[in-house]
Amino acid sequence: MTKTISFNELRRIKDNLPSGSTKKIAEELGLSIETVRNYFGGYNYNNGKSCGVHIEPGPDGGIVMLDDSTILEKALIILGETSHKVFSSEEPS
Repeated sequence: MTKTISFNELRRIKDNLPSGSTKKIAEELGLSIETVRNYFGGYNYNNGKSCGVHIEPGPDGGIVMLDDSTILEKALIILGETSHKVFSSEEPS
């Protein structure tokens, strides 16, 4: 299920994470630190992988479509946020 969030909101979440959070998320999910950084808008594909993040230009930094929101959910848990602007692209049945 694809989820969407504004690019600026995704960056706000990343920028508010405490020091060491990227490493913690990477270790919990068995990913490289660079892969987690790429999820939040980084571009190091030599040491990290793409993680299903698709960015379309537009207002508020554009729209980011996430194939998998697991990294985002881990970041929100670290921040203690329970409500955020992430929307599913699938209609409920």
